[in-house]
Amino acid sequence: MQVRRDVRLADLTTLAVGGPIDRLLEVTDADELVAAVRDADEAGRPLLVLGGGSNVVAPDDGWPGDVVAVRTRGIVRSGNALTVQAGHDWDELVAFTVENDLAGMEALSGIPGSTGATPVQNVGAYGQEVAQTITAVRVYDRTEKSERILSPDECGFAYRDSRLKRDPDRFVVLDVTFALHPGKLSRPVGYAELARTLGVELGETAPLADVRDVVIGLRRGKGMVLDPADPDSRSAGSFFTNPIVPAAQAVDGCPAWPAGEGHLKLSAAWLVQSAGFGRGTRQGNVGTSSRHSLALTTEPGATAAELLAFADTIIGAVREQFGVTLVPEPTAVRP
Repeated sequence: MQVRRDVRLADLTTLAVGGPIDRLLEVTDADELVAAVRDADEAGRPLLVLGGGSNVVAPDDGWPGDVVAVRTRGIVRSGNALTVQAGHDWDELVAFTVENDLAGMEALSGIPGSTGATPVQNVGAYGQEVAQTITAVRVYDRTEKSERILSPDECGFAYRDSRLKRDPDRFVVLDVTFALHPGKLSRPVGYAELARTLGVELGETAPLADVRDVVIGLRRGKGMVLDPADPDSRSAGSFFTNPIVPAAQAVDGCPAWPAGEGHLKLSAAWLVQSAGFGRGTRQGNVGTSSRHSLALTTEPGATAAELLAFADTIIGAVREQFGVTLVPEPTAVRP
């Protein structure tokens, strides 16, 4: 593995913030990935494992140890199951499933990042989430110093959360296995905006290719498809998760959806906008997207400190006005 010292974290993350890296290693297969992690652990060097860098706020001071960039690729199909290397581009995988008439992740089209990151965050959008299709996650356990396979129950999936996320220094994802449904039609559409745009009712199905095209169009309209020519795509997508609160804490006028017994999921975008941070609100080199108040974007020269301070300002305003605490979705990395 070649070691590079001429790279900044800003070059590896979609928010384009972050300082210099002491040692960058790019790995192209799972054995290299395990070896790089073991080497850093045995040497006592701080370790940061990066996939697509689309869900990370990287530190301005940079990283004083090893950054392992996961560039592993490959899809192995066994019937309707796919085992996918952690570094494989997520949207390429979704395109593969649509082209091969496998349903279950078509509504997750256009999401940036790598496959290995999806179980960590339990990535979801437009009524689907990866926990609905994942059957196994192969990991390197840094505590046990061995490889193991985690079942869905062992992954502890929750809304935009998992055991992998709650214990970030323990597990390194090597590959993920998904079980999908054969056929040219999608899984039942479970998101009102998507159903309306497709011209179907909630719970109905649609051709896989149509769902993919519509989802990418919806995301592009919100600046949430990576595009070097689109300044609104210098983001981590939705910066805050939709808060889940007891039903008694419903906010007047705020869109809400059932979220388990006695709880509601509130619209974080509505809360942000209603607290005074509508689309295109700027503070220095950071601000809300001009097309979606839930996406925070950066301009050239932005710093992680600026971005996090702006996010804290939004969190404080929402809490003061509505009594609800927003939780950031991206991980703020610290050495």
